[in-house]
Amino acid sequence: MSVAGVIIDDQGRALLIQRWDNGHWEPPGGVLEPGETIPDALAREVLEETGIKIAQPATLTGVYKNMNALIIALVFRCEAMDGTPTTGSETRALRWVTRKEVADLADEAYAVRVLDAMNATTPPAVRAHDGVRLV
Repeated sequence: MSVAGVIIDDQGRALLIQRWDNGHWEPPGGVLEPGETIPDALAREVLEETGIKIAQPATLTGVYKNMNALIIALVFRCEAMDGTPTTGSETRALRWVTRKEVADLADEAYAVRVLDAMNATTPPAVRAHDGVRLV
């Protein structure tokens, strides 16, 4: 299981990271460690990849299953509490993006996660994908 956090700024933009390992743009996140709670994993991953501490609790905005890798991802809309966006060992670059820019930068399977979080007035989305495209 993995978690991802979509931080929205006061201009309605979302913070995306560019990963070092594959160069893809996506929200910060990663796999839960053994014995780690979901909120703790979310806070740790966002802090490690962005330098930002988030408020708890975060709002669940979607559940996504990668049908090929058999991974379930929980995505949360997050509020920044403290810190300055900065790259880390897993993050090549950071960028605040608008709704339009999300679709231009991220693969569909990740863009939809960010867009669902940006539209968090609706109930959480439950979606499936093949690692790149929605199915």
